[in-house]
Amino acid sequence: MSAQTASGLSVAGTTAGALAAGTSRPAPTHTTRKTPAQRVAAVAWWIAVVLVAILTVFPLFWTLVTSLKPAGDILSGALDLIPRTVTLENYQRVVTEVPFGRYFLNSMILAVGGVVLNLFFGSLAGYAFAKLTFRGRRALFVTLLGSLMVPGIVTMVPSFLVLRAIPFAGGNNVIGQGGVGLLNTYWAIILPGAAGAFAVFFMRQFFSSIPDELGEAARIDGASEFRIFTQVYLPLAKAGAAVLAILTFQAGWNAFMWPLIVLNVQEMWTVQVGLASFVTDYATDYGPLMAGTVLTSLPVLLLFVFAQRYIIEGVSHVNAR
Repeated sequence: MSAQTASGLSVAGTTAGALAAGTSRPAPTHTTRKTPAQRVAAVAWWIAVVLVAILTVFPLFWTLVTSLKPAGDILSGALDLIPRTVTLENYQRVVTEVPFGRYFLNSMILAVGGVVLNLFFGSLAGYAFAKLTFRGRRALFVTLLGSLMVPGIVTMVPSFLVLRAIPFAGGNNVIGQGGVGLLNTYWAIILPGAAGAFAVFFMRQFFSSIPDELGEAARIDGASEFRIFTQVYLPLAKAGAAVLAILTFQAGWNAFMWPLIVLNVQEMWTVQVGLASFVTDYATDYGPLMAGTVLTSLPVLLLFVFAQRYIIEGVSHVNAR
C-alpha cells in the first residue's frame, strides 16, 4: 500500500469518527420561558375551568346525594354532600307510588319518534334547499329562518286548536267538532315537531358543504333524485344527522310544557310531567323527586357518552367550513 493511499484512509477514518462523534451529541434545545403575565394567564385559565366544571357537576352531584338521603336528613342537612344514612327508599317510592315505567315508555316513544321524523323530513327539506333549484327557494328559506325567531309559546294555542279540530279523530265529525281530536295521543306531541325548522336549517348547512359535482355525476349515470339523496349525499352527511338526532332526542325527552297541555290522561304522561306530581301546592316530596330526576337523566347522559365522537365530528365539520 502506498503512502498516499494510507494517508487517504487515515483522513477518511478521522472524518468518519468526527461525524460519528457529532451525531452522538444531543441536539441543543431551546426552551422558551413564559413571562410572568403568561403564567398568571395560565393559572387564571385553569381556575376558571375548574370553577366552571364545579358549577356544572355540582347540581347533578347534589341531586344524586339527595336521592340517597332519608326524608328527615333531606330537610335538616340539605347542604350535606355526604349522606349520614344511605337509603334506596326514594327510588322504591318512585317506581311504586306512580307508574314511572309507563312514563318512561311514553317519553321514549315520543323522543324516538321525533328523532325519526325530524331526520327524515329535515334531511329531505335540507337537501332540497341546498341542492335543488326551484322558484321561491330563497324566499321559503328566509321564511323558515324567520320562524326560528318566533317563541314556541306563541304557537301553543293555535297548535292546540288545530289538533283538537282534526276531522274524524278522537270522536270528531267531518268538520272537526264533537270530540278531542288528536289530544291525549302520541301524535299530539310528534306531529307539531315532525319537521322542525332547526332540523331543516341544520341539514341544509351540511348538504351545502358537499360538492355539487357528485350529484351531477349521478344524474349523468341516470340516477333518480331520491336515489342521489339516499345513496350519495345522505351517507356523507351522517355526522350532521347524528348530531341532529342527539339534539332532537334531548329536546323531546326534556319537553314539559307542551306534553302537560295536550296530555291530560295520566297513562299518557311523560317522565317530566310525571315528576311534577311530587310537587304540590302545600309541599314538595324532595326524595322521590330527586330519585326520579336521576333516573330520568340517565338516558340523555348515556346518549352523550356513547355518541360524543359524532358530536365532535359534526362540530369539527361545521368549523371546517
